[in-house]
This record gives sequence, structure tokens and C-alpha cells, in this order.
Amino acid sequence: MYSAVDQQFMSEAVAEAQKALYLSNPNPRVGCVVVKDGQVIGRGFTQKVGSAHAEVQALANAKALGNDPIGSTIYVTLEPCNHTGRTPPCVDALIAAKPTTVFVAMSDPNPLVAGKGIERLKAAGINVHCGLMESEARSLNPGFISRMTRGLPWVRMKIAASLDGKTALPDGRSQWITGQIARADGHHWRAQACAIVTGVGTVKGDDPSLNVRDVQTERQPWRIIVDSKLETPLTSKILDGHQSGVIIVCASLDGSEMQQKAKVFTERGIEVIAMANPFGKVDLPKLFSYLAKEREMNEIHIEAGFKLNGSLLRECCVDELLLYYAPFFMGDGIGMANVSPLNSLNDKEQWQVIDHSLFGSDLRLRLIKN
Repeated sequence: MYSAVDQQFMSEAVAEAQKALYLSNPNPRVGCVVVKDGQVIGRGFTQKVGSAHAEVQALANAKALGNDPIGSTIYVTLEPCNHTGRTPPCVDALIAAKPTTVFVAMSDPNPLVAGKGIERLKAAGINVHCGLMESEARSLNPGFISRMTRGLPWVRMKIAASLDGKTALPDGRSQWITGQIARADGHHWRAQACAIVTGVGTVKGDDPSLNVRDVQTERQPWRIIVDSKLETPLTSKILDGHQSGVIIVCASLDGSEMQQKAKVFTERGIEVIAMANPFGKVDLPKLFSYLAKEREMNEIHIEAGFKLNGSLLRECCVDELLLYYAPFFMGDGIGMANVSPLNSLNDKEQWQVIDHSLFGSDLRLRLIKN
């Protein structure tokens, strides 16, 4: 259906979109190339929120290079928006550029768009083809797609373990199980998340910063601490100002003691919110719904310990596992997650391996639910 030339140019648009991986949240990662006479005359990708989208960037790039987009073919990884949000509609810019053809990798799951951008292009007399390299385009934006279709972020849980599945020594020490190359890859996944979630146990035991250090990024993700009783030490590194905010999620703010604890945090610019389940713990499904619907968060990165990992898995909050196995046996130690034991192997929940890669001597597996 599509020529090799079309696939090549859409591949270049996908490569542009990948440049927005750490940058564009909460907007989707989108890339665009403008082609004329068999040559790319402009290219762009979505900038940070409130700035230009990929199509506008690509057209501006063409103009800056002295190229005229009239009569061109445009390749874009996501349907151009047709509504005014923080920026004007991209479809208006495309229509004004007067291309003959636009190739769109995938339609926009945002109900405000959802085919309307393509309809506008067609009504303007532009040939539109949708579906070229759709799977590649979708893989760029699991969080945005999830937020628009499920009202939930895409939740990715990262765990580093020994070959026998231990994540820490019996006394809780876990630095470092994997090597530097694997840890740098972990920062790549941190950088593309809207927020990093951990538990108060990890904060008290490891005192992590949970910021992005090993890859270049203009944007630091939010840091969220699940802390039912507001026991996070005020000296914790995670509370230090980086370039993003900190949210502590407790179970309840009823009572003077909890309100006073919350006041100490809020006076330091740390946000405290309460979400209780019937058992007096943090309501984790409600938290993720809140992060998607109220905070426009696409991808959430989990770096927690045995207890919170187990709670997240038991409550079906996790969409993807990011497992790093180091090539040694620990023996006695703390496991990956406090999950309920199976009564029968027929009761097991299957996960599908979607990628396996070596980072130095450490094996990384990516899995999603079957």
C-alpha cells in the first residue's frame, strides 16, 4: 500500500518524534518532515508544553532554510490537532502551507481531535493517507494513548534484581545491584516519565534523589511519595529542589497531628494530598486516575520496594515491567514484590516479553500484561 520511499520519510518523522521523548509531556511525542522533489526541506518535533508542535516546527524550519512547502508532501506521526489549546491548531498551519499530500501515521486518540484534523485536511483538498507505520507511532506514546482512552497513565515498574530475584540484602542495602550502563538506561526511562513514584519505605531506607542525572534532559519529572502517615524525613534527598515538584500522598488529613505534619511539608513548597482506601492506606487506583485526569500525566515510572511493588501489582495498577537482572545470586535477601501466593499454577497472571537487551553484563526485560 505504501512505497519504500514513503516508509523512509515516515521513518525520518519517527526519528524526529524520538527527540521529544524527554521534552513534550503532557503533549504527545510527534515528529514531522516536509518533502519536496524527493528531498526533506523541513523537519521538526513537538517542543515543551506551550511551545510549537511538530508540524509548525517543520514548516518554520523549511521557511528558515528558504524552502517553499507549496506542493510538498508532509509526513507526520500523529494526526494534526484541529482545536485551540495552549497553541493554535496545527491543521490550520498545514492548510496554509498548501501541500498536495499528508501522510499520517496514526489518528489522534484525543476526543477533541479523533479524525477531525484529517477531515479538515481533506476538506481543504489535500490528499490524506493514514496508517503508515502506525505501530511505531503508537509505541512512542503509550502514556498519551492510555490517558486519552482509559483515563489512566501508562504505569511502568522498574526493578533491579539478582538472578534469584532479590532486590536488596536482608538489611535493605541495594546499591548497587546492576552496573553503571544499566543504571544509565534506567535514567532514560525516568526522563520520559511525567512522574517517578516511590514509597516512604524506600525513602527512609535508601534516601534516593530520584531525579534524572545520567541522560541530558531539559525537564525533570515530578517525584511522588506514597506515605500513608506522612513519615517522610524532612532531610530526605528526594525533597531537595531539582527542577520539578514533589507530591506526598497520604491516606488522610483528619486530625491535628496529620494537619500539622502536612503544614510542615507545604511550608517547604511540597504538595500534600490525601486519598484513602477502606483500609486506611493510600488508594492507589484513585491516585493514578487523579494523576491522569487532574494532572495530565502520561507515563508514571515506579521505583519502589517490596511492599509498594506488591500493592501496585495486586491492585492491577501496573502496565509494564522493566526488569534488570544482574548476573549473580544473592541468596538471602528481599524479593521483588509482596504478591499473593498462588493456590494453583492455573491462577498465574501472564506477562509478555516485548524486548530483551543487554546493558553491559546486565539483562533488561520489558514485559506487558497479556
